[in-house]
Amino acid sequence: MAAAAVPGYSPGFKKPPAMLRLKRKRQRRSELPTTAAAAAAAAAAAPSACGAAPRPPPARRNPFSCLDNAPRTAKPRERGRRELRAGGGPSAAPFWQLLEPAAEDERGGAAERAGGGGAPPRHNDLHLPVLIPNIPSSPRNEFPADWSIKTRLLFMSSQPFTWAEHLKAQEEAQGFAQHCRATETNLPQCVQEPKMSTELRCAFQQSLIYWLHPSLPWLQLFPRIGAERKIAGKASPWSQDEALQQVLMSEWSVSFTSLYNLLKAKLCPYFYVCTYQFTVLFRAAGLAGSDVITAVISPTTRGLREAMRSEGIEFSLPLVEESRIRKRKNSEMNMETEVVHSPEVGKSTEDGEEPPPTDDDEESFSWLEEMGVQDKVKKTDAISIKLHKEKNEVQMDHKPESVALVKGTNTFTLLNFLINCKSLVAATGPQAGLPPTLLSPIAFRGATMQTLKARSINAKARARLSYKDIFSLEIIGPVTPHSLHSLTMLLKSAQRGAFSAILYSHEPTAVFNIGLDDASTALNKEAVCKDLSKCGLHPKTLDQLSQFSTLGKSSIRFLEMKDYVYTWKS
Repeated sequence: MAAAAVPGYSPGFKKPPAMLRLKRKRQRRSELPTTAAAAAAAAAAAPSACGAAPRPPPARRNPFSCLDNAPRTAKPRERGRRELRAGGGPSAAPFWQLLEPAAEDERGGAAERAGGGGAPPRHNDLHLPVLIPNIPSSPRNEFPADWSIKTRLLFMSSQPFTWAEHLKAQEEAQGFAQHCRATETNLPQCVQEPKMSTELRCAFQQSLIYWLHPSLPWLQLFPRIGAERKIAGKASPWSQDEALQQVLMSEWSVSFTSLYNLLKAKLCPYFYVCTYQFTVLFRAAGLAGSDVITAVISPTTRGLREAMRSEGIEFSLPLVEESRIRKRKNSEMNMETEVVHSPEVGKSTEDGEEPPPTDDDEESFSWLEEMGVQDKVKKTDAISIKLHKEKNEVQMDHKPESVALVKGTNTFTLLNFLINCKSLVAATGPQAGLPPTLLSPIAFRGATMQTLKARSINAKARARLSYKDIFSLEIIGPVTPHSLHSLTMLLKSAQRGAFSAILYSHEPTAVFNIGLDDASTALNKEAVCKDLSKCGLHPKTLDQLSQFSTLGKSSIRFLEMKDYVYTWKS
């Protein structure tokens, strides 16, 4: 009877209060007119009249899920899959998502969990790209310098990348020689037959080279932040051998000092120091709009900043200072608004009178003395007051806002601080005793030559009633700023000025694109290129890296060239 009275009802064990609630619900349902059934029948008949497929029957309900046994709604992820199937197969998805379906599913599941729990999303893989915004930049002949380290590049074009496949031994050797001799390669605007161009293939090999220290082939030494899972289980004989750790750190200190000396002599444009907690970017004078050597550290902690202050290292927190200036301007605007609307406040402000100070700051415990219990109540000590004042400083630890900027001669003090800092190397865990990774575009003492991994991928994508070929070139490894610009210059000539790229950034380094507070916009480009002409970079690349940083604390996620003009999204 219950099943006939209430459609879809399934009997279950109910307690008396639940029975009363269920009885009231039945009464309300019985009062509904029978027009609801007629409307449902009309809605069911509508798809058949239009020729569409009928809807599948609802899933069997769980009698113990809730009192009214309401059917479950489809999850957003399952609904999206059904829409994708209804939309005509996988061609509706972007091409780069077809190359990594597993990674996309992981990102989708993480977004669901983050959105449902109300907690901020946790990035398990720091080199995954964030959602690309829909607003591109204005077309320009050159894209801005991106100082973040890329872990993966995916170039796409309607022209094949056969010229980047199967380099001959002679072409590979010539590319190594051109890199070591800092040979400039100037290609024409359009290469007619890229596959037959030896100059193009040698330049491609030249653009894939970088230098690394230490070199342990069985370990992935970049990225170092969050790399415990990838390093765990690998052989690490130094983890329990202090003598071996001292030898590794001694060699690392020599290589680090060699890099800084090259940077100071303007023979090295920049280099990275990658530790298991933070990353440091050293830039030569003349780059990023600065006329002195600069070092950017991200992310930092309160302990690291206090240690740097105790060593006499002067640094600034650009994003914190920018936030303070913004808040000050907003407060001034609010004060002006209040002055306009309140003449009394305006009069007191003009007379220079300030509101009387409250006694809460000076005599916060006076009310305890009046009650006679001042000795029984524990007062706040100086340390607690100091911690309360530094609450905001502690809260920004491990965040992009904690980025620190060091300039001029303080970078040399930072060099000595990092060499002698014991916390620079992990004491426990898979990275215990392993020195930080040094990445540089040029050779230095103790460095090992490495090459980025490149492979071409061909696929087909649906275009209206037919399929079209889409060619892609994938670059994997620590892609530094000069490599990104060199590759785009090659693709500009080889792909006839038409290609696009998805850029996967190492997220802790995206904040390296912040602008310097006192950067000189009037730096002489010719003087900068002349001073850094022996640093091993192409003049066009050097000109791009000398520009003032405009990306802020974000990095380029999507880059596209059409008719030899760039647009990008960050």
